[in-house]
Amino acid sequence: QPVGESYAAEAWAHGVRVEPEALSRSFREAYGAQSRRFPNYGRGQGLSSQQWWVDVVKQTFRLSGVHEDRVLTLIAENLYRDFCSARNWEVLPGASETLSQCCQRGFRMGVVSNFDNRLENILSQCNLRHHFEFILTSEDVGFAKPDGRIFEKALRLSGVPPELAAHVGDDYTRDYKAARAVGMHGFLLRAAGQGTEPEVPPEHILPMLSHLLALIEK
Repeated sequence: QPVGESYAAEAWAHGVRVEPEALSRSFREAYGAQSRRFPNYGRGQGLSSQQWWVDVVKQTFRLSGVHEDRVLTLIAENLYRDFCSARNWEVLPGASETLSQCCQRGFRMGVVSNFDNRLENILSQCNLRHHFEFILTSEDVGFAKPDGRIFEKALRLSGVPPELAAHVGDDYTRDYKAARAVGMHGFLLRAAGQGTEPEVPPEHILPMLSHLLALIEK
């Protein structure tokens, strides 16, 4: 569900009423400001990713008119834990089946993500972790996509040369363009109606993840 709805539900559990739409707007502002001030979860500036996120949540509520610090700390810490469980995430249709088929074909698979170190546990909670040999987060590596170094680390871990590797993502700059810049194949996951950049050939577009195998096998 949208971030604003998750945040509003947690606030309501503490007796605080805030409109989800206001929280969604405030979250975008707070997240953007925190990302600019402390890139990559503050890894190089002495912050833990938990503190980084707690600050984002508290600032989100402050921008929405809630200023009681004690209750904000409780809300923020609960949300940090909640987003490590499966209930706040949705597995795309066909994802598990596609990943299983990739494993059966002997593909070496890993995750390259601009996420914090909760990701491995989230994937386990969603019953997806076992498909992957490694999980690379930007917090762990110290570089965030589109920095080519995170892709190069993935290639070293997999032992696969870039021309035999493919990256699937849903962001043109951070995923598709960045992977291709280091010599990998790139596929852009875009649902029907989302639109795409004119520079991406139609054969590189995945309307659903289940289309991946047919494209790779070409």
